[in-house]
Amino acid sequence: MIKQLIYVLIFTLNSINFVNAKFDIKASTAILQDFSSGEILYEKDADLQIYPASMTKIMTSIIAFELIKKGDLSLDDKFMVSENAWRLSKSGYSSMFIMIGDEVSVENLLKGIIVASGNDACVALAEGIAGSEEEFAIMMTSKAKEIGMENTNFSNSSGIDHINNYSTVRDIMIMSNYLIKNYPDLYEYFKETEFTWDRTGGDPITQGNRNPLLYKNIGADGIKTGHLAISKYSLAASIFKKNRRLISVGSGFESKNSRSRESTKLLIWGLTNFDLIEIVKKNSELTELDVWLGQKDKVKVYVNQDIYKTIPKARKRYIKAIVEYNGPIEAPIKKNDTLGTLKLFYKDELLKSYDVLAFEEIKKINVFSRLIKSINYLIWGDV
Repeated sequence: MIKQLIYVLIFTLNSINFVNAKFDIKASTAILQDFSSGEILYEKDADLQIYPASMTKIMTSIIAFELIKKGDLSLDDKFMVSENAWRLSKSGYSSMFIMIGDEVSVENLLKGIIVASGNDACVALAEGIAGSEEEFAIMMTSKAKEIGMENTNFSNSSGIDHINNYSTVRDIMIMSNYLIKNYPDLYEYFKETEFTWDRTGGDPITQGNRNPLLYKNIGADGIKTGHLAISKYSLAASIFKKNRRLISVGSGFESKNSRSRESTKLLIWGLTNFDLIEIVKKNSELTELDVWLGQKDKVKVYVNQDIYKTIPKARKRYIKAIVEYNGPIEAPIKKNDTLGTLKLFYKDELLKSYDVLAFEEIKKINVFSRLIKSINYLIWGDV
């Protein structure tokens, strides 16, 4: 087995819990994730069951986004507003203010959901896609399980108080990460600060986005607030600043001001106390490995995923990235053959392993050349 040291990165890999012990936010439950590395930078009772309130609308949007991405739904498609949807267009509910019989485009319904947090828009979209809100909620829960939300059940599309509409901040973080990663273009709706609906029977109504972080200069571009009397105030938030994206989810904030202040505090803490280190980009040349009896003496290799590490800024230690392979590797070699393993170590502790793949095809040399190579090897040990 040949071990090839690719590079040594110097940084802190201290226990994140050590930092957490000195940091806290005023919320019942919270979590903070670095989007690129997927690492959890902070958590507080992250698996505590909560009522997600309007953060439920993230999954409502995902269901529509997925159908749009597949080509089964268009932003220009229109759905008829039912009485069920219209009944939520009244005082006491977050509403888009649609009317019975209105034909509303999918794009306007999505803006009504994402920007204005309209419960009426949720029901209209759900009924238009699935025939009923109940069937749509089944689709939502099925998608939640598919993407790894293990402690979530959706019973409606809006997040209106229901005992069987529950989740955790960890699951909502998973959902938020999935949203941003899989629908980057449609995610742009979440940063819009206002939406104007040209309603039937009245003047156009303009509503501002309820996400308070969008109005702060911290790079926020989403995601969704929530509020129920039983679970108080909540917020799933994301910021993109200095080529880094962080996702935070918190629930049980005592007030709107507390929700804004503590969420900002958590996100800024993540930016200022950690660095994101790029180990390698997917599908880019990583290194070259030795080849035996090939038309080339070296083969270029790569990994098929981006590899990042998020690290505290305080103390510095060593992390090593090493390619291990049985070599030299005998030709022929096909493109994308697995040739070895990229291993990340902190001191002697293995952090994670990744397959190393052939970047190119290497054909075997002809019989005469192989004979010469073999003779050289027997005499000189020259491969």
